[in-house]
Amino acid sequence: MPGYNDKPKIIEHYDLVSPYYRSLWGEHLHHGFWETGTETKEEAQAALTARLAEAARVPRGASILDVGCGFGGSGIYLAANYQAAVVGLTISQVQATIARRDAQKANANVQFFVMDADRMALRERFDVIWSIEAISHFTNKTGFFTQAAEMLKPGGTIALIDWFKQKNLSPRLHQTYITPIERGMLVELQTTTEYCSMLRAAELGIRHEVDLSRHCSRTWEICAGLIKNRTLWQLARAQGVDFVRFLRSVNAMRRGFVSGCFVYGMLVAHKDNSLQD
Repeated sequence: MPGYNDKPKIIEHYDLVSPYYRSLWGEHLHHGFWETGTETKEEAQAALTARLAEAARVPRGASILDVGCGFGGSGIYLAANYQAAVVGLTISQVQATIARRDAQKANANVQFFVMDADRMALRERFDVIWSIEAISHFTNKTGFFTQAAEMLKPGGTIALIDWFKQKNLSPRLHQTYITPIERGMLVELQTTTEYCSMLRAAELGIRHEVDLSRHCSRTWEICAGLIKNRTLWQLARAQGVDFVRFLRSVNAMRRGFVSGCFVYGMLVAHKDNSLQD
């Protein structure tokens, strides 16, 4: 039986709703980071992107692969602020179209491709492999980290932010707080410890492991207001139970943060300079 992160459903979901996400949430398809609590959602989203770039120590002129690039917000930011050459991957044709349009408007050095992260057909090697809120959708996370490590140049970095579950949850807590998120958001959540094990198995050293939850939970207070949009609910009723379940899972996200069972975390891992091609 397929899990909740069934790939055809993920593609169908993002192809359908990406234009609505873009109009309601903005150029970045991810959480915001609130330092003071007074930032706008746009400022908070940009702050999250900047925080990951700083933690990753992105070098000027870096070659960067953005896996699960969404609307291309990270790639455009990295090209503008780090003079990076960025390749962005998404499994959604609709997202790729939006990202290319935005990159053209910004005159950014970014290319976007529709490509499955389980089958990355790229010959290039990269200084940084970047991913925000995408890997939790993947069906073969171990395989992804193994391939990503092979695609890094010696001394390169994997920089990611993702959705996680707390360690050692009881079956009752998992069923109450995590399963509704997985079902509604089409993800499979693991712990940061499990990600770290996969990264180490790919011969990468962990540089940063940071829980960002308390700075990012405000995202879902804002989303709870945004999903009152009647157009979204009309679309959901027309599309069926999966989209309705997604909208209802916004409250599941809020409960997950409050309970501490859901974790929003950042990991940065490094490939040893001594590892040669």
